[in-house]
Amino acid sequence: MEQKILTAEGLSGSLPEVWREQGTTRVLLVCGASFRRQPLYGRLLEIMKSAGVGCTEFSEYEPNPRYESVVKGIEVLRRDGCDFVLAAGGGSGMDVAKCIKLFYQMDLSKSCLHQQIVENDLPLMAIPTTAGTGSEATRFAVIYENGIKQSVSHTSCIPGWALLDPALLETLPVYQRKATMLDAFCHAAESFWSVNSTPESREDAAEAIRLTLAYGDGYLANDPEGNAKMLLASNLAGKAINVTQTTAGHAMAYKLTTFYGLAHGHAVALCVDRIWPYMIGHTEDGIDPRGKEYLDGMFAKLGSVMGCASASGAAEKYHVWLSGLGLSVPDLKDEEELSLLADSVNPERLNNNPVRLERETLKTLYREILN
Repeated sequence: MEQKILTAEGLSGSLPEVWREQGTTRVLLVCGASFRRQPLYGRLLEIMKSAGVGCTEFSEYEPNPRYESVVKGIEVLRRDGCDFVLAAGGGSGMDVAKCIKLFYQMDLSKSCLHQQIVENDLPLMAIPTTAGTGSEATRFAVIYENGIKQSVSHTSCIPGWALLDPALLETLPVYQRKATMLDAFCHAAESFWSVNSTPESREDAAEAIRLTLAYGDGYLANDPEGNAKMLLASNLAGKAINVTQTTAGHAMAYKLTTFYGLAHGHAVALCVDRIWPYMIGHTEDGIDPRGKEYLDGMFAKLGSVMGCASASGAAEKYHVWLSGLGLSVPDLKDEEELSLLADSVNPERLNNNPVRLERETLKTLYREILN
């Protein structure tokens, strides 16, 4: 079903209505300690009590959640007879809740990560506490099994509802605001140029870009309207990458977070800053089946979305915007480190990129990205 957006305004009426429609008797609330300090937490408990809906809280998961934590969550859900999952938090809590929803009717005596998915109708609602990942709108989750990262992807774990409350963003530090804003923007930009893009996904991506540029200053200043618009931008960008997946910007960024301790959105933004102009200048190396003419036109349309007269003008506008945020640029140590970076890039993600990036090109780009 199409995801429905709820807002904090009127929540006392809209949330019980959802539960009545779903026949909900008990909610599994997946959240961490930080969410319990938010005013919305107490409000949710009051709304549940008034609606006659029970609540079981689950918070036994880690920042990089393990598969065993998902199993524990499913066991708690089954034990207490929960029939609705409500996830509140950033990426980790959302990933755990998605996998609880996805696996809860499966055989827990063996790893659900290696079984055929058994689809179910367990309702799932998400409350993002950051404006960047867009996880509340996607079919993707990440879980660690035996220390190995496992990517989960299935349409049935897309939350049916997203509750967007800008008040949840009020305590975010400035660096996290910058990184999450850039993550939302880069999701949208990468989705726009992805080989998997559709007219609908480009429309969502374009609106996310417009909102990010228009309300970025307000978001960084912790303005309530800026917070609200950035949450919406993140959600729209999430909807876009749910269709297209990410491209080279994300593929190249993951090792930067490991090597240099950068926030995810910070690392992605540095990569996009160099990839974007490179692709504009090398559409003859395009791998999008729609061809070079399409790519040239697409980059020009992206320029228009950015309010620029040309494709290159948009890439330059992004560069100036990013530079103005004052984020650090790591130092490249040596050629060995450069090779490790180039070899770390996931080839599958590069298949979504509209322009071919060979290993030597990746090394050149990394040299330009880093000091």
